[in-house]
Amino acid sequence: MKKQIAVMSGLCLGLTLLAVQAYGQADKSKRPSPPAKAECDLGGGKTLTVNYSSPRAKGRKIFGGLVPYGKEWRAGANEATTFVTTEDLRVGGKDVPAGSYTLFTVPEEHKWTLIISKKTGEWGIPYPGEKFDFVRTEMSVSSVPEHVEDFTIAFEKSGNGCKMDMTWENTRASVEIEKK
Repeated sequence: MKKQIAVMSGLCLGLTLLAVQAYGQADKSKRPSPPAKAECDLGGGKTLTVNYSSPRAKGRKIFGGLVPYGKEWRAGANEATTFVTTEDLRVGGKDVPAGSYTLFTVPEEHKWTLIISKKTGEWGIPYPGEKFDFVRTEMSVSSVPEHVEDFTIAFEKSGNGCKMDMTWENTRASVEIEKK
């Protein structure tokens, strides 16, 4: 009888833990930095998809403050920002074959560097290191006329691909992406 009670208790505890874990994963929208997604339609059924978590400024100084200049940043919050393409691309003039990658940036006041990392599946920090870098390319930086509260990654259709914009606080960093 004691064995049956122990087995039932263990089963109940296991089911409870699975339910709590499933709820936590299923309801990421309640996080302070909720999940977000940007897609570029490359034509012919080919796509580029970026999944990220969108932190909020909440009155904080972002670039040169919360996100220091000159250091690798995960371009979002929570899990690492993913960059998945079903088409061979040129990103900022550099070749990136179809596949799954992770994005990081190095923000500076007047220029940014986009890092496309081969290492995937990790939490957003710490940066895994240059040995995993697939591509590093420059991003152009501009000011936006109004304060942007939520970090946003968006695609704007252009020519043979899209321009990817990362916008937050009063800054926009951009890079051209085209089909190879």
